[in-house]
Amino acid sequence: MKKEFSTKWIASKQPRKQRKYGYNAPNHIRRKFMSAALSKDLRTKYGRRSLEVRKQDEVKIMRGKFANKTGKITEVSLKKERIAVENIQITKRDGTKVNVWMHPSNVMIMNITSDDKKRLKNKTGKTEVKPEKKEHKTENKMKANKDIVIHSPSKNEASQMNGEKNVHKKK
Repeated sequence: MKKEFSTKWIASKQPRKQRKYGYNAPNHIRRKFMSAALSKDLRTKYGRRSLEVRKQDEVKIMRGKFANKTGKITEVSLKKERIAVENIQITKRDGTKVNVWMHPSNVMIMNITSDDKKRLKNKTGKTEVKPEKKEHKTENKMKANKDIVIHSPSKNEASQMNGEKNVHKKK
């Protein structure tokens, strides 16, 4: 396996290759790994399920020791692929408090900072009207021939046409 990042890599079942892809990914791709689910209100508003986390976004922790607590994101680390939330800290044995780093997939975005206009540009979904599907050629032909009724003869009629007698055999 090559050491540098490959843009042609699609997927692999092997966890070692998946981890290697993440570790060697450049920052513009790594940024996409840092996405979290949106709350139901934001999903309907923006027409998306998830969005990349940013500093000052308000999130709710969904998993782990601090589940159901909310706070603003204080730090985002692309290198670690982790985020730190305000007031979510643990106390070390010497008494100092340290931020708890968590993966963005374990949080839900409750409120978005609207400082950056480019962040939500072209991500509002549902505003575009999709064109109607074109009908297939065979469907058009069937609609044109809708008035034509095809009559298929029954067994008795078919046998009489062939000149056979209507005789039933006993078993």
